[in-house]
Amino acid sequence: MRLPNGETLDKITMPEVTTTKKTTRKKPTPPEKKKMIARDISWLAFNARVLQEAADKSVPLHERIRFLGIFSNNLDEFFRVRVATLKRMMSFGKSAKMHLEENPDQILDEIQSRVIEQQREFDLVWKDIARELEALHIFLRTEKQLNKEQQKFVLNYFNEQVRTNIIPLMIESIQQFPILRDKSIYLAIVLARQDNSVRQKFALIEIPADVLPRFIILPSKPGEHDIILLEDLIRFCLPNIFVYFGYDKFSAHIIKVTRDAELDIDNDISDSLIHQIEKGLKDRRKGKPVRFVYDKEIDPLLLEYLMRRQGLSGKDNLIPGGRIHNFKDFMNFPESIFPPHTHRKTFIHPLFQNAPSVMHVIQRQDVMLHFPYHSFDTIIDLLREAAIDPNVSSIKITAYRLARNSKVINALVNAVRNGKQVTVVLELRARFDEAANLDWKARLEEEGVKVFLGVPNMKVHAKLCVIKKRIGTKTIQCGFISTGNLNEKTGRIYGDHCLLTSNRAIIADINRIFAYLENAKHDIKILAGCKTLPVSPLTMRDTFLKLIDREIKNAKHHKKAAITVKMNSLSDALLISKLYEAAKAGVTIKMVIRGICCAYTENKKWKKDIMAVSIVDEYLEHARVFIFHHGGQERVYIASCDWMVRNLDHRVEAAVQITDPAIKKELVDIMNIQLSGNVKARILDNEQKNEYKTDGDKKIRTQLEIYKYLSEKQYH
Repeated sequence: MRLPNGETLDKITMPEVTTTKKTTRKKPTPPEKKKMIARDISWLAFNARVLQEAADKSVPLHERIRFLGIFSNNLDEFFRVRVATLKRMMSFGKSAKMHLEENPDQILDEIQSRVIEQQREFDLVWKDIARELEALHIFLRTEKQLNKEQQKFVLNYFNEQVRTNIIPLMIESIQQFPILRDKSIYLAIVLARQDNSVRQKFALIEIPADVLPRFIILPSKPGEHDIILLEDLIRFCLPNIFVYFGYDKFSAHIIKVTRDAELDIDNDISDSLIHQIEKGLKDRRKGKPVRFVYDKEIDPLLLEYLMRRQGLSGKDNLIPGGRIHNFKDFMNFPESIFPPHTHRKTFIHPLFQNAPSVMHVIQRQDVMLHFPYHSFDTIIDLLREAAIDPNVSSIKITAYRLARNSKVINALVNAVRNGKQVTVVLELRARFDEAANLDWKARLEEEGVKVFLGVPNMKVHAKLCVIKKRIGTKTIQCGFISTGNLNEKTGRIYGDHCLLTSNRAIIADINRIFAYLENAKHDIKILAGCKTLPVSPLTMRDTFLKLIDREIKNAKHHKKAAITVKMNSLSDALLISKLYEAAKAGVTIKMVIRGICCAYTENKKWKKDIMAVSIVDEYLEHARVFIFHHGGQERVYIASCDWMVRNLDHRVEAAVQITDPAIKKELVDIMNIQLSGNVKARILDNEQKNEYKTDGDKKIRTQLEIYKYLSEKQYH
């Protein structure tokens, strides 16, 4: 499960908090008086659903541990971005309001209350999982629980793997206190002597979890698995590390800093953007702390010293916690020690299974791939085929988040080597992928790929590709439009839809979008020429507003009117207001929203309440689908965008109407399966209680049912 992108309320990222504030949650203001649910509060409700998966005993144990890691990673990013943004807003004064009538300071208070509440739940879940691990004879050992054989192993491992990767910082002798890196954890150490003959000293060691495994499997008894955390292995070896100083008493506790991760970038698109991002990445390393997490057992004098040297005060989210931090690393907890778990296998779409050419199939008919049920390899095969086909003259593609060892990039590079013209629109501002995309830019340009960096003041988030080939005097074009990133790694766990097509009207608009992106002046008239695809920032919102208006009109005339939507997040005030208007008129509205849902779903003034669910399961529900009854002539769309201001007004996005009857039915069937789910679906109500949807006589776990539906489907 972006998880995409998705990222703790544990002893790790958000350990136990002592506070004098009451954590009793106030009853939300009813929607008659309050138009929307605060975005950040809705996000916390989503992360609570991730925590529910960790608590679910029907989920395999190693998957439950992974969900704890996802929860922790999500919360880290939430503090880096959203809490940091709210703190910035507070600095602008009370006039800088957010989420309609709410102020940032009020939202931060509510965040604190909910985070404390979720943390308690996290602690209970982790303790329960730890007991289950022990029942399976899997033990997390500390430095004080090692037998003689394990002690010898740990010393050897330290000398061979760890020693050269750590350099202790004697912080009292450093005039400028070192900037503690975001995402890293540190051992804060008190050095002393048993006889108190010398004054104690303070030191820091950064745990090198970015280059070494966080979990080290120890020699164990038959039938058991003993594991030690990297920081505990280092704790055991402290006498060896500081042997030169003559200390024989050590106290070491984990600390962690979370920093403001937003990049301040102006609107200039050109080489200066690259310099700004490079500078922004450097500045991010020393961004203002938004959270300081520490082991509550830490020496009080050392804690006071660390706070003073970093300029921290009680207003800086000081979080006392337990022994372990950075629980996000538990996403990579050793899976080999668990009994084998049968994963659902992806499969090649039947229309491509025995086809010698992907392009030939697309030229005959449109095909919809549904990831991760259908294999992402078909996209790679299409690009590889285009790279070696002598008739292909050019490939154009957008790139937002790429896999670390991207097969997409490999295919494009080899296309250039085969004499093709390759154009990549690379979004350098994809959050937390900026550095990777800078590296991809350098490599692509070295290979002769023409790289464009997007549009001033807008991210390019559309997922597009067009391939052009010439056979004699005839030009043939095909391509795709997708809801998800061109990333074969996330393609195995993100639920997305991708339309492969040679439809001339669709391809013509994809070409118009590329012409706009490649135009030095980014003339909006080029984008305005799109006749088939709704695009942001021009026609996307208006398209959906008009479609909703059509349903409202039909409802008022006592005709059948229905809207079904699926997306990651719903927070756009105009579209939410229009949905309220539709509910008031009696339109049947059903929604599948994975993450943020700022819309209320119940109101006494409406003829029909909105039915809304969130599905959190093994795969990350990432697709965007929009279905309108439209007087019996259903309009069905997929899109790259959520209904958020940033997607509709500040990004280049694309949607496509599905006109092929078979594909249309396929999408409607999949949406109906999701709406009927009663195992992993949570009800999105006004209070964001995350209660499970349990109606129906038959248990329906939607991802299993969709897999079954697609694997048994016959194509002609």
